[in-house]
Amino acid sequence: MNASVSGSSTPDSPDGPRNRGTGRRTARSLFLLPVLLVLAWLAVGGIGGPYFGKISEVADNNQTSYLPASSASTKVAALQEKFTDSDAIPAVIVYVNNDGLTDADKAFVTGRTSALSDVSGVAGTVSPPQFSADGKAAEIFVPVQDNDDATATVQDLSSLVAEDLPQGLDSYVTGPAGQLADITEAFGGIDTSLVLVAALAVLVILVVVYRSPLLPFLVLLTSIFALSAAILVVFYLAKAGTLTLNGQVQGILFILGIGAATDYSLLYVSRYRESLRDFEGRWDATKAALKGTFEPVLASAATVVAGLLCLLLSDLNSNKALGPVAAIGIGFAFLAAMTLLPALLMLTGRAAFWPRRPKFGSEHPDRDGNSAKGLWPRVARAVKAHPRRLWVIPTVVLLIAAAGLLQLRASGVPQSDFVLGQTATKEGQQVLGEHFPSGSGSPALIVAPEGELDAVARAVLAVPGVDALSVNATGTPAGTLPVTADGVQASPVPGTSGAPKVVDGKVLLEATLKDAAESDAAEQAVSAMRDKVAGISDVLIGGVTATTIDTNAAAAHDRDLIIPVVLVVILFLLMLLLRALLAPFLLILTVLLSFGATMGVSALVFNHVFRFPGADPAVPLFGFIFLVALGVDYNIFLMTRVREESIGHGTREGVVRGLMITGSVITSAGIVLAATFAALGVIPVLFLAQLAFIVAFGVLLDTLVVRSLLVPALTYDIGRHVWWPSRLARNNAGSGTTAGRTTAGGTTAEG
Repeated sequence: MNASVSGSSTPDSPDGPRNRGTGRRTARSLFLLPVLLVLAWLAVGGIGGPYFGKISEVADNNQTSYLPASSASTKVAALQEKFTDSDAIPAVIVYVNNDGLTDADKAFVTGRTSALSDVSGVAGTVSPPQFSADGKAAEIFVPVQDNDDATATVQDLSSLVAEDLPQGLDSYVTGPAGQLADITEAFGGIDTSLVLVAALAVLVILVVVYRSPLLPFLVLLTSIFALSAAILVVFYLAKAGTLTLNGQVQGILFILGIGAATDYSLLYVSRYRESLRDFEGRWDATKAALKGTFEPVLASAATVVAGLLCLLLSDLNSNKALGPVAAIGIGFAFLAAMTLLPALLMLTGRAAFWPRRPKFGSEHPDRDGNSAKGLWPRVARAVKAHPRRLWVIPTVVLLIAAAGLLQLRASGVPQSDFVLGQTATKEGQQVLGEHFPSGSGSPALIVAPEGELDAVARAVLAVPGVDALSVNATGTPAGTLPVTADGVQASPVPGTSGAPKVVDGKVLLEATLKDAAESDAAEQAVSAMRDKVAGISDVLIGGVTATTIDTNAAAAHDRDLIIPVVLVVILFLLMLLLRALLAPFLLILTVLLSFGATMGVSALVFNHVFRFPGADPAVPLFGFIFLVALGVDYNIFLMTRVREESIGHGTREGVVRGLMITGSVITSAGIVLAATFAALGVIPVLFLAQLAFIVAFGVLLDTLVVRSLLVPALTYDIGRHVWWPSRLARNNAGSGTTAGRTTAGGTTAEG
């Protein structure tokens, strides 16, 4: 308690004791700054708020846009537009009669084909119907313009093909356009439902933590305003083409923005409440709270931002985009928690904590060793009594959990499994595979020099997984001509002729695969095609399957490159913050252990509880980035306080006091962050559902076990040497004991 601030001022005055004339002028000037800060943030919120509903307009969920410009798939996608004169993607219309197509069915299908061209968003010529060899199905290829209206076009096609169906005839819309519509629909609620669920979860937790009607709303308001500012900046950067935004990145921005701002706010509120017991004036309390909070929160934000910006080393554009987008979110979370919230609490003072106002001069309930009451003082005393036991046992348990990593399947999943649950597109793809080659509608695309057409055709047709080959052509109803090992064949439509379309000396071939485009067999076929044509110069193979192969390869490259870089960067930042070498190294090891245990448990849950088909190779990377950066966050909050207390009380007593003081607030922050990431589960996307579980479970594990037991107990067991080689490692001040004396806990009593 700071007695020097007591005097004749009011119990909650802004500036403490001053003479009346000067005090009035100073009070007005002290209130001016927080008022200006609040007004500035209100302006930001007023401008940025409407962009919550607009940011989806600049998001691109096309898988090829995730790839680097150097990949073969990206190059083929760009060249394909020159051959088709548009960036259309195919929708596959499937008609099926399980008893066999009647003449009336065939006449209906043929007649309906002409109407498909009139649907808004259909770009180019609709192919004539092709009937299956078993006589039970027909397929029609419809080019759909790849733009923001693609989903509406697919819905219109679905309505049209289902109108007035003859009895026994069923219709489906599938293919790449159908899958894109499913993805777009899955992300459709991200602007509203995700933010609302996350905000509601945070509000409930804050009400339980603070038991105040006002304070939770001040904290939540801080988070929402921080997210508004981040969304405003990201919107215009994406609109300008500076970064690539997709539904996954957008969802993570929403969650990370709210969660991080709330976490930082919780730390400030804890310090401010502590300062209100020591300082009578709100301004003095605010200065003390900012002084105690700014460095650890800045270090935390810098650590997360540094980890995220390592994603700029990624080959995948989607990963590159997440780095700066999420870093922007963290940056505004820090600014809001260090400016807007202090201003709001400066203006409201102790009233913000009503009905549990912290009184000036009152005792701190979470300090003073054995006299402290509550859960965390009990935990701290347990750590003091049994330090070795409380770090060895959790370490063994976490190592056992990490063994589950052997069951992690993260080699990629079919694009059809990107969206969770059954959809009409998936049903259509299954029906298509029963009557036609499963690769229909999603062929492998081959761009080759005109003079090498025959050589490429022979090489491709020699691959067992290829069912048929055609070349993009002019003068034919279907826009293609069949190709065999003998070369280009005549048009199968009587009375028509055509020739391969040549653009810049190149031709576009389409290889229909026997297996579904997203299957392992299709990937093997495309890889075999690439091997076969490797000796022919200037040949590129793309398409849906090739895009998946290139995406998985880039994701594996990113994982192997970025994870070590992130570890080195975070270790360096911890060394600067803690001014030591041993403590940062141990903290990194504990976070890695926590990450391994989390991924091991996640693998078991994904395989045996949720029965997911697998995981994208980027899932471990994203899980690592968030768990390591956020896990280090909580260790930073703990260890900076432990270091602060160790200076005056010795390391072992500093551990006890630091855990007592920070236990509640860090646990609350961890629960908030876990709840916000769990909200990602409302979006029916496999990647986000897996990331939601990994981060939510991992943060809880790190908060409740690693930071609460393992790290404090290990630090206590090592004692002051944990700060090696800093001066604090040689300082035994404040221990009040004789060095080397053995305690009941089995450790030396030196500080």
